[in-house]
Amino acid sequence: MRPLLLNPLFTPVTSLAGVGPKQEKLLRYLLGREATPRLVDLLLHLPSSVIDRRARPKIRDALPGTVVTLEVTVDRHRPPPPRSSRAPYLVYASDDTGDVVLTYFRALPGYVEKLLPVGAKRYVSGALQMYDGVPQIVHPDRVVDEAAFAKLSGIDPVYPLTEGLALGSLRRAIALALQKLPSLPEWISPEIIRRCQFPPIKEALNRVHMPLELTDILPDGPFWSRLAFDELLAGQLALALVRAQLRRPAGERHAGDGRLRNKVIDALPYALTSSQRRAAAAIAEDLRQPVRMLRLLQGDVGSGKTVVALLAAAAVTEVGKQAALMAPTEILARQHIKTIAPLAERAGLRVAILTGREKGKERHEILERLDAGQIDLLVGTHALIQDDVVFKALALAVVDEQHRFGVRERLALTAKGEAVDVLVLSATPIPRTLVLTYFGDMDVSELREKPAGRQPIDTRAVPASRINEVMEAVGRALSAGKLVYWICPLVEESEAEGTDHLTDATKRFESLQKRFGDKVGLVHGQMKGTEKDRVMAQFASGEIGLLVATTVVEVGVDVPAATIMVIENAERFGLAQLHQLRGRIGRGSESSTCLLLYREPLNEMSKARLAVIRETTDGFRIAEEDLKLRGEGDVLGIRQSGLPGYRIARPDVHGQLITQARDEALRIMQDNPKLKGDRGEALRCLLYLFERDEAIPLIGAG
Repeated sequence: MRPLLLNPLFTPVTSLAGVGPKQEKLLRYLLGREATPRLVDLLLHLPSSVIDRRARPKIRDALPGTVVTLEVTVDRHRPPPPRSSRAPYLVYASDDTGDVVLTYFRALPGYVEKLLPVGAKRYVSGALQMYDGVPQIVHPDRVVDEAAFAKLSGIDPVYPLTEGLALGSLRRAIALALQKLPSLPEWISPEIIRRCQFPPIKEALNRVHMPLELTDILPDGPFWSRLAFDELLAGQLALALVRAQLRRPAGERHAGDGRLRNKVIDALPYALTSSQRRAAAAIAEDLRQPVRMLRLLQGDVGSGKTVVALLAAAAVTEVGKQAALMAPTEILARQHIKTIAPLAERAGLRVAILTGREKGKERHEILERLDAGQIDLLVGTHALIQDDVVFKALALAVVDEQHRFGVRERLALTAKGEAVDVLVLSATPIPRTLVLTYFGDMDVSELREKPAGRQPIDTRAVPASRINEVMEAVGRALSAGKLVYWICPLVEESEAEGTDHLTDATKRFESLQKRFGDKVGLVHGQMKGTEKDRVMAQFASGEIGLLVATTVVEVGVDVPAATIMVIENAERFGLAQLHQLRGRIGRGSESSTCLLLYREPLNEMSKARLAVIRETTDGFRIAEEDLKLRGEGDVLGIRQSGLPGYRIARPDVHGQLITQARDEALRIMQDNPKLKGDRGEALRCLLYLFERDEAIPLIGAG
């Protein structure tokens, strides 16, 4: 049950004056909500910068190109002539040093007269420009009378927006939401508050949204840092609760005698690397322990995680139990089954796949076999956690690319068996600090080597002005029978505003098709699964030689014969993403080339990124560098900045708070694991506020 105290924050934004259906739709998009956003979502949407309106020069001294606040008297109005929709509405105003023109385009009749009555004194704020030698402000941001002006701080927050949503209306909605903010109990221990000099949460929210000083909205300032710590503590406490639940003594254990694992190893066309052997041994050891396994297996692109996961599944099958492997996308799930099926068959393991595509009779048959215990390993997507999916004896849950799933999905999968062991796979090597943030104190196995026979990849950065040379080189490669990926950042222009120079995949596909005919194929995320698979199969078989794609090929697509990749607008991708994409080539025995096409001029961040990616193919080093470069391109590849699953905390700024939040969560679990009493109630408020309440039912569980 959510604490009653929080109810005002969980009312929908449509309860605020001025937020109608149109605004609600835009806010849903802006705040990333599927349902109507609540007031708490608005309050946790923090400003990106501020406008300082405290400069109050006389008109004569106002500098063009700056934001100024002028105290003026309204002299006269000049409405546009009738039937001229393009002419602006002009208002002439002055002070004792000169005149200024306030310009409105497409103004509603009556609106300007009411806002700026002739003869009245008004405070007008906005960007000042010169037009025909006269100072002018087009669409002033603020026009207020003396009483309203006295209430303004002179510093206005600027928020990330979405097209169609006006800054003013977002500000108004947030100001109204702040008025409904209840007094919240303190959940941070006094010692941390003292050490970090944190203000109360109510003050922190007020000062970030209504700054009194320019520094109030800095992420490393006390107000933002307080909110970041709250968010990190909520995340760490939820992980600690899940962990305590998983760490309870488990009944019979899940590792057999190794006979099936040996069969899988014998079926492999190559020897296991030493880190694969170590990881498999550590997992087998975990499966024998009297507590449930919670292990993270991270390895670079192509380091052989799927095989280690299959060995874990074989271990539980040896004692007559079942395993499930859940992947975030259908492409990934099918990729896993492609690797697993031939090995499983030779070892006598029964495997099946279940995604949204398996329907009707086929799905029904899979579910019947699963319930009867005739499937040893089920690979699939979110489809695995639907209610009608029943395992006879699920003992191992393997979750791939875990950061794309919340705690909720993990719990839903493990709830389908008794004391289920959990193995999490990540193809993005994650720096230690982030492992703590995202997974809590998980045991970690790393696959550091590449499988034998892999060739190095030659990576070069090429300015976009040389695209014709690149196309010629691609033409020569196609004639020589080589397979080439061409990656674009967008599907269609309409996908992003202000990205006029970004090449969309559809357009690039058309231009390459003109040049190379039916050797060219296209895949992107908006295509149907069957269509994507068809094109991928044509590419894998060499029927088409050039595949134009968006980042859907980023994870798990395996075409060993592909040896060339062109990444267009490479400067727009995060480091981890470039590394993931590049990992699609260099998977066979031939040497490979990756060309990073970039637009000039490059900013410092993009230069640094492209330099790192050219220098190394070591994903662990790339992940560390990625974190150093402001955490941009997000190490876990979710958003373009900030911590995965976090809206406020940032790895570059709040790194030291991560460990403090973790230690605090562990202390709470020692002193008050059931979250009882006043502090416990306060901590429950925290978990609900930051949507980490999936963990609350676990407190009383078992």
